[in-house]
Amino acid sequence: MNSSNNPKLATRSIDFFRFDELTWDAVADLPRDTPLVIPFGSGWDLGLLADQLASPPRIGILPSFPFGWRGSGLELPESAFIPYIRNLLDGLRDDGFSRVYCLAPQGFDPQSAFVSDLSPSLLRQPHASQYSQRIFLPPDDARGKVILVPIGHTEQHGYHLPLSVDTVIIEAIANGAANNNNSEGGEQPYLATRSWTLPVMPYGVSTHRASFAGTLNAGGRAFEDSWLAVIDVLAQRGFDRFYLMSGHGGNMSFLVNIVKYAGERHRRIFCATSFLHTSGRIGAEALEKHRTSKIGGMGHAGELETSYMLHLRPDLCRMERVVDETDFISTPDYYMDWIEGGALVANPPWDDDTKTGAYGAGSHASAEKGRAWLESAIKEKADHVEQIHEQHERREMRRNEGYGLWGRFRSRN
Repeated sequence: MNSSNNPKLATRSIDFFRFDELTWDAVADLPRDTPLVIPFGSGWDLGLLADQLASPPRIGILPSFPFGWRGSGLELPESAFIPYIRNLLDGLRDDGFSRVYCLAPQGFDPQSAFVSDLSPSLLRQPHASQYSQRIFLPPDDARGKVILVPIGHTEQHGYHLPLSVDTVIIEAIANGAANNNNSEGGEQPYLATRSWTLPVMPYGVSTHRASFAGTLNAGGRAFEDSWLAVIDVLAQRGFDRFYLMSGHGGNMSFLVNIVKYAGERHRRIFCATSFLHTSGRIGAEALEKHRTSKIGGMGHAGELETSYMLHLRPDLCRMERVVDETDFISTPDYYMDWIEGGALVANPPWDDDTKTGAYGAGSHASAEKGRAWLESAIKEKADHVEQIHEQHERREMRRNEGYGLWGRFRSRN
């Protein structure tokens, strides 16, 4: 979208605003007839969009959906792509918004009965962005690299942080790992990664969607089907190493299922995920080194995520509105912190434990902590990438040597 990096987009007298840069309570206050638009890709004509919507005073632009349609560089089957989109639109309607749309290329015109109900929500324009050209995501020369798949989300993060927190953070970590930059002011460079990152996906799964305005939900089954389809498409193109990286805790159980399905379906790939970021052996050490809050201070929109945002997007932080909430109903085997503990897995309503949409102590955050934790998170992901390479290469060596049942399979070919 033109001028998409600006906090507010303006053309004529219409206020184009970034939906994901609002706090959830600001979304709750929006008039319910405010048009809300999910663009497919970027490069759209805002003036034409205003005309298509009859020039309302304000138009909310949601995060761009990065791929999935024909011509996007990574095309998915309609049966995987459309339910993902439909669930996002339905969530906005459930919040009471009456004018919700997708902005799609002019040639995007699904015809099957399966997707006919999406057509009234489609706005179409000539597509002037990079996606109108013949490209591939990933490019063919990325074969042999680990394909990073960063997945964030658009959801509430208390009164002081925007809806975009999970997406901003995981995008920065993925880009840092893939670009192999030296750390800012650090003594050691990040590990070499031999990786390539897909554009970040700003929509994941929130089973608590109805509790806080502005929180989206792709739906668990649609999420799994869509990302398994991504692996299917890329495996067919010859990619064989994948790392599904999430910035949002609600995605995690579904990502584990996707990894299991993918490993069963494609026996010669290595597809992995991990619990969030800054949570493995490198990240956990960094958390303990710099944190000042007690256990419970890093659950959600607390010390960790607020520090990240103060480093990455301080313009979107409203620290005067921080409310520390650490009154989570905890027992020895069920509590909330960034690296969660205990044997119990449950999903009680968020309303039980938070009044503001935050679990944690955001007042303990600082930009310096965010910088240090980002550096550690990138090192951790780079290390994971190198382990994925080693796992794949050693397993392929065994297969090619006829290890175990692989020898029987080989003799049949």
